[in-house]
Amino acid sequence: MKRLRPLLAILVAVFFASAAMADQNDARLNELFQRLHDADDFDEAIPIQNQIWVIWHQSGSHTVDLLMEKGLKAMEEQSFDIALTMFNAIIEIKPEFAEGWNKRATLNYMLGRHADSIKDIERTLKLEPRHFGALSGLGLVQLALKHHDEALKAFKRAIDANPHMPNAQQQIQFLERLLRGQRA
Repeated sequence: MKRLRPLLAILVAVFFASAAMADQNDARLNELFQRLHDADDFDEAIPIQNQIWVIWHQSGSHTVDLLMEKGLKAMEEQSFDIALTMFNAIIEIKPEFAEGWNKRATLNYMLGRHADSIKDIERTLKLEPRHFGALSGLGLVQLALKHHDEALKAFKRAIDANPHMPNAQQQIQFLERLLRGQRA
């Protein structure tokens, strides 16, 4: 039993060290983004995208992670006031955590608070310029505002970050047709 204690202590230290390092600054992201760009198709890209999302959702703080879990559950249950409270708390506790801003941006979009959503997306992108979810979200907000040129730019930036986003690719095709028709 005494022999297991040092091993257990090492395992706990490694676990907490890796959790503390995980977020948009995690060193593993560079390699994952390279693999995402090198992926031949959507099916190959899905598990890589999922790994990126897992890292983005790890704040390095158990409190923030718990608030994120509660906020996501509340959003799913359409308890938007609770979700907003959770995401606001995340941003207050850890303002350098990009995913807190991104989740609040998503919620603001769902609530029709487009200006607030854009501000939160801008903060997300300042912290993680490759955040393809936020870039796609920016495209959706701009589309809702009928800012078609800006929506197109946002979706193209999303594809630059992650070339395997069929919805963003469809939006680009739609917007290019729409804008060609408006300019004709």
